[in-house]
Amino acid sequence: MRDITERRQSEDYILKANFELNLAYKETLDGWGRALELRDDETEGHTRRVTEATVRLAMIMNASVEEIVHIRRGALLHDIGKIGIPDSILLKPGPLTEEEWAIMKMHPVFAYQLLSPISYLKPALDIPLYHHERWDGSGYPKGLSGKDIPLAARIFAIIDVWDALLSNRPYRKAWPREKVVQYITEQSGIQFDPDIVPVFLKNF
Repeated sequence: MRDITERRQSEDYILKANFELNLAYKETLDGWGRALELRDDETEGHTRRVTEATVRLAMIMNASVEEIVHIRRGALLHDIGKIGIPDSILLKPGPLTEEEWAIMKMHPVFAYQLLSPISYLKPALDIPLYHHERWDGSGYPKGLSGKDIPLAARIFAIIDVWDALLSNRPYRKAWPREKVVQYITEQSGIQFDPDIVPVFLKNF
């Protein structure tokens, strides 16, 4: 009887420790997302909004529970690479020069360099690394096209652009909702996965 009791206590301890560890992971990632937003008042709340919406769309598209965990983490950290971008570029109120754009386009690579050594975040790297790829292959950093772009990044790309266009940014005012809908529709098969766009528009 004593052995059974001790085994149950050990199992309870392991379950509690795992729960506390996962909670610590979640709170740490949430904190990283908020820390990045402190650099730019215009994007306050963006990380939370796109994370919630991406998880919702992924669930609608029947992503598994395990996939949702990694999608949430990736969405939270999608712009973490921007910590390597100088404020003079990140917060510039006007158009970027060609040289500044080249630096800005490095932020997915910076994200990969930052996150890839962290073993539990490796399955979440698809969004931080690939969310600026485009369906037609004209995106960055690798110029992937079509379904070579990971599904999580294809889902997130629509959500990210949707929220960004509806928000004020240093270089432009928020667009009207109708204009954003038109843009998302027109970019189906160009910037965005044409199979995901109608699912997004139907539900959002």
